[in-house]
Amino acid sequence: MTDFPGPHSTALAERRKAVVGAGVASTLPVYVADADGGVVVDVDGNSLIDLGAGIAVTTVGASNPAVVSAVQDQVTHFTHTCFMIAPYEGYIAVAEKLAELTPGDHAKRSVLFNSGAEAVENAVKIARHATGRDAVVVFDHAYHGRTNLTMALTSKSMPYKHGFGPFAPEVYRAPMSYPFREGLNPDGSSITGAQAAARAISVIDKQVGAANVAAILIEPIQGEGGFIVPAEGFLPALAEWATANGVVFIADEVQAGFTRTGAWFASEHEGVVPDLITMAKGIAGGMPLAAVTGRADLIDAVHPGGLGGTYGGNPVACAAALASIDQMLTLDLNARARDIEHTVTSRMNALADEVGIIGEVRGRGAMLAIEMVKRDGREPNPEATKAVAALALEAGVIVLTCGTYGNVIRLLPPLVIPDELLDEALDILQESIRTVAREN
Repeated sequence: MTDFPGPHSTALAERRKAVVGAGVASTLPVYVADADGGVVVDVDGNSLIDLGAGIAVTTVGASNPAVVSAVQDQVTHFTHTCFMIAPYEGYIAVAEKLAELTPGDHAKRSVLFNSGAEAVENAVKIARHATGRDAVVVFDHAYHGRTNLTMALTSKSMPYKHGFGPFAPEVYRAPMSYPFREGLNPDGSSITGAQAAARAISVIDKQVGAANVAAILIEPIQGEGGFIVPAEGFLPALAEWATANGVVFIADEVQAGFTRTGAWFASEHEGVVPDLITMAKGIAGGMPLAAVTGRADLIDAVHPGGLGGTYGGNPVACAAALASIDQMLTLDLNARARDIEHTVTSRMNALADEVGIIGEVRGRGAMLAIEMVKRDGREPNPEATKAVAALALEAGVIVLTCGTYGNVIRLLPPLVIPDELLDEALDILQESIRTVAREN
């Protein structure tokens, strides 16, 4: 509708420079006035197709009517009392839903927080308290948050860790299963998930010692690290080792949870039942809410008052979560995520054969990645990745990038995006990749 960015966005950018810290960066050069169902409208009236969903947050849409109604109703009663002071039903109702939806039929408890990083920190606290051990094992390419402990748990230095140390101690890193970037066995066969798990376990046993490990913490599908789906068998083998050695197995489902991968939680794809699950992002339709859900004996081992927070399980956020979960069930967004996977992967795999700069198309459900490489090889191509994202944005499509090497385009559309809008976005993305391929 206007230049991009338009005059109102340009004016806001100038106001921002005067008052907002430079360390807070934004992907888009425009400012949002309205959003829902796969469309973002900026303050100048430009419409963009959203394949990012606020980093997997607005799964049910950015202004889903059911969520809006639930929030409005709760606000008319009260916005806050602090559950640790004056409790309320919404918190309990969310915990009941989480006990129902998370893997496993064991007795479960939940504690609610505000962000994914808070959930991860508290899961580590619970594991350390319950086991009496200190060490936490994480994996190459991991991302777990921006607080001091979660920066220690995160693998990538820039921009998340650079200049912010020293970090929390007793964090150890093991090799991840990354099928596209694995070597081969001597006979030329691919390294299996079981072999990759044995390699990781060997590192843990030698460098840490099983008796010292409180928890293994892993994203069932890694997020910021590149949407890495480990080889089949990797996660079950780690979970089995953890159980055998009294180690708490924590699945970080902050990005992958709540129908994003075509299942309620990504752990389910291989039948893994974590001891603890951390959740946030898609849980509450854009309202700030996070949770740790897991074995009752672990969570209840913490003394009263040891877990909580002023805003944890805010009543408005709880209302939004209950409405969001109901929408996921009513609209069968697990099935919708699988439909999106079929549409995207079929089109992008065909394009990969054509252009020569797509190394791999991977992911599950609507958590999908395109790994960009130098022509007909495996060398990471972050320059092409950045160029594709820029061209797509110029044509009105929001895509996000990620990866340890900065060479992965990640696709996270709202699961309520209409087929015709998704097809239009993929047309633009494909043409952007073709354009960049011709120049590379």
